[in-house]
Amino acid sequence: MTSEPILRSTLTCPHCGHQATETMPTDACQFFYDCPGCGELLRPKPGDCCVFCSWGSVPCPPVQQQKSCCG
Repeated sequence: MTSEPILRSTLTCPHCGHQATETMPTDACQFFYDCPGCGELLRPKPGDCCVFCSWGSVPCPPVQQQKSCCG
């Protein structure tokens, strides 16, 4: 039995530390995110599939369910 993925994640900007809780898409990866604190464009770290896996408090839904993300 697979539990439902968590759909809200708090992104923390690595540049200014601003935090924002966002709803993650379930049907696509989010490669870019504009920080509302400093305006910096966030991108995933090398090896990560999306900004939520790199900068979020919760990884994206496919990673939570141990499925291939963006593949």
